[in-house]
Amino acid sequence: MPPALARLLPAALPVLFPVLLALGVAAQTVPPRSLFRPQQVRPLPGGLDRLLVVNDNNPELIVQPGILLSTFNGNAELGGQRFTVPAAHLNIPLQGNFELFSHHVYAGRPEQLDSTLWLGVLAAPNGAKPVRLRLISGSTALSQSTDPAQPAAPFLPLPAVVAHDGTTAFSGPGSRVAAELLLKLRSPLLPAQWQLPTGQLTTLVALPIPVKGLDPLLNGRNLQLRLESDGPVQLATLAAFGGDQPPAASTWASLLRGGLSPKEHSPTPRGQKGGIVYSRVSGVQQGSRWRGQLTDPCPRQACVPQLSVRSAPVSWPISSLERGSLGTGQVQTAELTAAYPGTAWAAHGNYGVEYDLRIPLVNDTARPAALELAIESPRKGDRTEGGLSFNAEPARPVMFRGTVEVTGLDGEGLRPSGRRWFHLVLRQGQQGPALGRISLEPGQRRQVRVRLVYPADATPPQVLTLLPASPAVKQSDFVPAPRP
Repeated sequence: MPPALARLLPAALPVLFPVLLALGVAAQTVPPRSLFRPQQVRPLPGGLDRLLVVNDNNPELIVQPGILLSTFNGNAELGGQRFTVPAAHLNIPLQGNFELFSHHVYAGRPEQLDSTLWLGVLAAPNGAKPVRLRLISGSTALSQSTDPAQPAAPFLPLPAVVAHDGTTAFSGPGSRVAAELLLKLRSPLLPAQWQLPTGQLTTLVALPIPVKGLDPLLNGRNLQLRLESDGPVQLATLAAFGGDQPPAASTWASLLRGGLSPKEHSPTPRGQKGGIVYSRVSGVQQGSRWRGQLTDPCPRQACVPQLSVRSAPVSWPISSLERGSLGTGQVQTAELTAAYPGTAWAAHGNYGVEYDLRIPLVNDTARPAALELAIESPRKGDRTEGGLSFNAEPARPVMFRGTVEVTGLDGEGLRPSGRRWFHLVLRQGQQGPALGRISLEPGQRRQVRVRLVYPADATPPQVLTLLPASPAVKQSDFVPAPRP
């Protein structure tokens, strides 16, 4: 563990808890008492698209300036000068639609209490023609900010569920950025487009991670960009120490010609038995969206794709990963087309990936039925057990902080509602809470849709769950029994 992290760890746990995923360590030395819920746990239907994502998350804690991630060709020239460390570049041209996910923490410099680390995103055409780069949507936030111009999302102690308007409830920068991406927003700090001349670097953004006035000296930034180019481009993220003003273009160019900022958390080799260290990602992943329709198995080709209310209780994993498939055998982790040595060999956690799930529900029974929909954080496991395990008592570690968008819950008069947003804070092994109810008369159908961007401040896996509601009758007809 870097000395700076060890020095700050006691006060910084809310910011750095997701590092437990990277390190593969247990959050508690004595396992809490468990609660088992018998039910179906099915693999999540659908799959990832093939969109490329520049995933810049190793090192999480930046201790030295340098290249964080570069898709440039290290054996080529830029502006008539060669790169001095070819191995610092992944040589992956990007074109059309692609994305950037970047998440880092800065712990300051002990000798300078007001230091600032600058995160730079630079690009250049990968060819002889200029390129227009457009920002489809994008967001960025700090963990803490004393500057009103810099959006922040402190780790607030929010309740387990908060209904909001889509972007007004958040806890942590990953939580805020994910919610703003759901609404396809663009941060005012991010330009709408850039023109990239040939043979030179263009600074897309230079964003500060300051620690001045903070206690402890610790801050983090999450940045996610959805981009579209009309030609092949090369992209790099870099870290530089500085003051109140961003580094000059010559500083960024010099850093890009140099070496890597030190990486951290080397992974357990793929396939090795025993304990696992996932590490953090520094590479280019394939897959930014998971789309799926959650239906019952359909043995006949002509059967209607639907989910019967009789299937509940049933859950599907969200962001399942190696050694954490919850008995489904399904690993949803995006694969990497290129990565640096000593970093994760897959995008464990699917940070920044959007899940877009549709549930065509039908009440194929002779009685009114009601289900409750929930996002839950069961105890991690890989074995098939015929259900899910939870903690019988509340646990301290937070496993999920983020917004979920749901369409199709009961609204006024039990009619299906439009889009609703819920911010969740789920602790280790936590059941529920229910986000709402879905009531159906015999023969009635309803399309339910669930969307979320898996936030950086989370530790997978979670599950999407449908449970029989109690009482399982139409609410308007339910008359409480008289008191004795």
